[in-house]
Amino acid sequence: MAKAEYLGTGRRKNASARVRLVPGTGVFNINNKSLEEYIPFPHLHEVMKQPFAATETLGNYDVLVNVHGGGVSGQAGAIRHGIARALLNVDPDFRPTLKSAGLLTRDPRMVERKKAGRKKARKSAQFSKR
Repeated sequence: MAKAEYLGTGRRKNASARVRLVPGTGVFNINNKSLEEYIPFPHLHEVMKQPFAATETLGNYDVLVNVHGGGVSGQAGAIRHGIARALLNVDPDFRPTLKSAGLLTRDPRMVERKKAGRKKARKSAQFSKR
């Protein structure tokens, strides 16, 4: 019989992550690299482990991730979102816990586009009265 496998897709900014949870020892494998090798920032490791901490399942599942787009922080947020969605497939009773922690909501904040006649999205040339 095949091993149980739980899937979840997470997104944040321009990053998109496809997450697979497999019962195991808590090993993270991101784009065929270890967690520390792919994302060298410990505070982002904590961000990615939040869904497990909220549901008290830390160390119960191996996490296999394919992630692309965006930067390191956006990818970490996308992985967190994907893990939370995959945990719903593990046990639907996790929903209230994950929902109250805000882990199921896709973060809608995106980079604002640059406007014509301005230097950036909001920054404009210095105003001179005279």
